[in-house]
Amino acid sequence: MAKKGILLINLGSPRSTDVKDVKEYLDEFLMDEKVIDYRWIFRALLVRGIILNTRPAKSAEAYKTVWTEEGSPLIVITRKIQKKLQEVVDVPVEIGMRYAEPSIETGIRRLVEKGVSEIVLFPLYPQYAMSTTETVIEKAEEVRKKKFPGLKIKYIQPFYHRDIYINCLAESIREKLPESFDALMFSYHGVPERHIYKTDPTKTCNMNDCCYKEVNPSHQFCYRHQCFSTTERVIRKLGLPEEKVMVSFQSRLGKDKWIEPYTDQTLETVPAKGIKNLAVVCPAFVSDCLETLEEISVEGKEQFLGAGGEHFYYIPCLNDDDRWIDVIRTLCEEKLSQFYLV
Repeated sequence: MAKKGILLINLGSPRSTDVKDVKEYLDEFLMDEKVIDYRWIFRALLVRGIILNTRPAKSAEAYKTVWTEEGSPLIVITRKIQKKLQEVVDVPVEIGMRYAEPSIETGIRRLVEKGVSEIVLFPLYPQYAMSTTETVIEKAEEVRKKKFPGLKIKYIQPFYHRDIYINCLAESIREKLPESFDALMFSYHGVPERHIYKTDPTKTCNMNDCCYKEVNPSHQFCYRHQCFSTTERVIRKLGLPEEKVMVSFQSRLGKDKWIEPYTDQTLETVPAKGIKNLAVVCPAFVSDCLETLEEISVEGKEQFLGAGGEHFYYIPCLNDDDRWIDVIRTLCEEKLSQFYLV
């Protein structure tokens, strides 16, 4: 029988906090046409002509605030997930990053060197987006066709709505929520509005009420809908009233319109509305990283408190929580079993 393996994919991180390494990482990341979806010449002018001349130094300083003795938090946490998962499954487990090392190609090669010919590839993103799930699958297919043509890969689909994930996320939030809070903010990574339309092959999305319809053809491709759906399912599980919950979108880049409301603007306005004690969770991420540890728990906290807030509580990602490892194991084993059905 063919030997099987699991490849966990996360975003990636610079090799170090050195400006040169950060610049190299940002170049690969931002030059991805699934991230900044301009024609190559305009993307290059923006990224290499403007962004990479100013942003790397600032980003390097931000990375220094979250870097650990072991390295990048995202890489360290993903390796911990790999180790824990390997202890509960009987097939080899490797990791790969969409950007920088260990790359997707590196992860695949390590599995192939162990004799693996059938891989379950798991993009560690609960919701589907062009700049996350789609670019991972596209890159993996590119590598497979060029370097490993005999390899079979099955991809785990977005799991934002799966009960095992919702239960896990809800319990993690419940344990970390303060006894007293005025509101719980779900801050998701933002994307440009045009990405929502581009990823909708059904052309039924109107960026308005369709996200809230029980059934709509675009839901399986709509990041915005999937974020709202995750929130709705979690607050139902937690038994929270809707008036104590907010949804916002962070990390926007450039002047294009991104999906709203924006996290930074929300943090600056809600204290005036009587929300003085705020808890924030970031369910677009399963591993804590720069966007959660620095952008939210440091910058976001400063924005909120500076606007008159009194207490700010950041709720960590699932990271290597044993319940989350069990979710990963279950989803992987479901997909592994499909190889036997071919």
